[in-house]
Amino acid sequence: MFDAAEIKRLIGAGLPCDFIDVVGDDGVHFAAIVVSARFEGMSTLNQHRAVKETLGKLMGNEIHALQLKTYTPARWAEVAADLGY
Repeated sequence: MFDAAEIKRLIGAGLPCDFIDVVGDDGVHFAAIVVSARFEGMSTLNQHRAVKETLGKLMGNEIHALQLKTYTPARWAEVAADLGY
């Protein structure tokens, strides 16, 4: 089982991020917000793939589910306050 802090560390180690927030308390289901300039010009699907690639074989195994919200820095500047950040 994993904790949210480890998921956050793995994402940050594999992807240059401006902001990462990961929650989940049962060890297998998580939700994350990831903000990265690398997402510029990428579809949402490809943004999510980029994040999941940082977790490799853990996805679908130790990590059963990861709900993602991904943003470019510009979009994050627009929505962060509305999301309570």
